[in-house]
Amino acid sequence: MPSATPWSRPDTRNRPIAIIGAGIMGRRIAMMWLAAGYNVILCEKQASNHEPALQYIKNNVEKQAAKLGTKPGTGRFTTSMEEAIESAWMVIEAVPEILELKIDLIGQLDHLAPPDCIIASNSSSLRSSQMLVNTKRNYRICNGHYYMPPEQLYFEVMSCGETDPDIFPFLMEKAAAAGFKPVHARKESTGLVFNRIWAGIKRECLLVLSEGITDGGTIDEMFKSWFQANKGPCQMMDMVGLDTVYNIETVYSQELHTDPRPKDWLKTAYVDKGNLGAKTGKGLLG
Repeated sequence: MPSATPWSRPDTRNRPIAIIGAGIMGRRIAMMWLAAGYNVILCEKQASNHEPALQYIKNNVEKQAAKLGTKPGTGRFTTSMEEAIESAWMVIEAVPEILELKIDLIGQLDHLAPPDCIIASNSSSLRSSQMLVNTKRNYRICNGHYYMPPEQLYFEVMSCGETDPDIFPFLMEKAAAAGFKPVHARKESTGLVFNRIWAGIKRECLLVLSEGITDGGTIDEMFKSWFQANKGPCQMMDMVGLDTVYNIETVYSQELHTDPRPKDWLKTAYVDKGNLGAKTGKGLLG
């Protein structure tokens, strides 16, 4: 059990949220917190990501704020992590699903962020306990995983094993007020709650495709009919990015010893060829 810690509720009215990474997920997370009235600093070292992220936020923030009945906060970009997190009450890492990258980043964040700042990893498969190699103040580190807002609003939180338990009701309360649907994963799990289930569906779809049994369009058509879904699994994998899907499947293969054939096929047939789904214009749906 975590011991007594110096964590106390931070001031969320006058301090920003920092998000590290302005890719597909980072920009969506930023838009949601901005729409709820929070000030957000989006840190992205690749300048080429700034304009697409800005356009996504501009195109969606007012509509989301209207749903919440709120006035959007202010947002800005920076390439400096130090500048982004120096006064943040929460920092969200939204970088690629590569453990070594996250270990390095979480270590830097723990060193630089204020002591009461919550450090939340958006990882969909890695446990935050795996990221504590270079950290000291583990009481404020946790998983805080988002899906694809604003279409999918579930938000899962999970302890790193040392997280102050008071952080969870606090963070879930803030997330609910921002329009999310928070869920607490009560035990550490590779993949948290829904992703454990969803991974099995994705894996079997990839296996069916790799064996040439049918195509992605047919899989999605049948899936949507059976489950009254708006999107099928192949479309959703294309939206997330097939490189991200591959990275996630690699984690499951290593951690849970799942069948490696689907992810190996995905790498050879798509990722190695630069066909990553929606962001490159070619994926499982053509």
